Amino acid sequence: MPHVGINAHLLSGQSGFRSAGIHGYLWQTLSHLAAEAPPDWRFTVMCGRDSAADVPGLQLRRSGLDTQNPLRRILWEQLAQPFQCGTFDLLHATAFVAPLLQTRPLVVTVYDLSFLRFPQLLPTARRRYLQLLSRHTCQRARRVIAISQSTATDLGDLLDIPSGRIDIALPGVDRERFRPLPRAEVETFRQRMGLPERFWLFIGTLEPRKNLVTLLEAYARLSSRLPLVIAGARGWDYAEIYANVERRGLKNEVHFPGFLPADELPLWYNCAEVFVYPSLYEGFGMPVLEAMACGTPVIVADASSLPEVAGVDGTCLPPMEVDAWADTLQHSLLNAGWRDQERRRGLQRARRFNWRATAGRTIRSYAWALNQAKL
Repeated sequence: MPHVGINAHLLSGQSGFRSAGIHGYLWQTLSHLAAEAPPDWRFTVMCGRDSAADVPGLQLRRSGLDTQNPLRRILWEQLAQPFQCGTFDLLHATAFVAPLLQTRPLVVTVYDLSFLRFPQLLPTARRRYLQLLSRHTCQRARRVIAISQSTATDLGDLLDIPSGRIDIALPGVDRERFRPLPRAEVETFRQRMGLPERFWLFIGTLEPRKNLVTLLEAYARLSSRLPLVIAGARGWDYAEIYANVERRGLKNEVHFPGFLPADELPLWYNCAEVFVYPSLYEGFGMPVLEAMACGTPVIVADASSLPEVAGVDGTCLPPMEVDAWADTLQHSLLNAGWRDQERRRGLQRARRFNWRATAGRTIRSYAWALNQAKL
């Protein structure tokens, strides 16, 4: 009866910056894990003092520490976690790094390698920590889970991880939440939030990697344009984004509503005419998948994993080619036929992604790590 320990200290119990991204992937995967596992398997999820509510079918072991602070979380992972692994047959490090002193069989999940691909776009302390310990963790792990083929390729190219030790567990999308909503509900939300009838939307952390300066340059070139809503929490080195809006005289046309509550996201996607995502690098790109599941046409960068999400028939542009972005935005504004075609195509593609499959692939990685591949 295998006993799997799972470090899930990035599970957040609060709405805010940390409740997006990795938290969403962890929560959804863990929520489906027990249903995909053999009935005699045991799981213990280690999480912070204020982490999310209980996960069905899994035992939670809460720390006495508030590990939302990154430094306290790192100290817990490296100093306290090794002493909690004594009964585990396998440890799953769910975000890049395992304890240096950990001796149990190990599985690690890697979301992206931006700290190696684009080190200049990350804060120094975060970059150095991830560069040092992620390499060490991945090289000694029995299995490495990547959330896209792009990340799997980077693991081989940048960390020399053999492809035979890499498993891909693509994210899913919650189609109960992210779906085309009734028109009356969407219009009620639009009026309550004071949103225009037509607008372009971006959702993501405001930081250099999202390539918003290129988007703004393309937007400024348009002779006719819709309002542009850039939503998301302020990340690292975001000031240039606001400065660019000021320099180009776009204050009345570009809007920054800040971080959007998770329960409002489907309504924002449904209200938008087109979702734009010019990011230079993504481990996957969840907002793109969520927008497609809501029936919103998407325009994305032809970079890293984003074509995997949008599909071979999706509208993918070279991330730094301003003219291509300007031309495509103009086309999306004027061509209702294109919008209808992209809406249908996106909905069909989004159906390929589901969280039960993500959990099943995770269980398969555990089995291979434990030399129990025949389930």
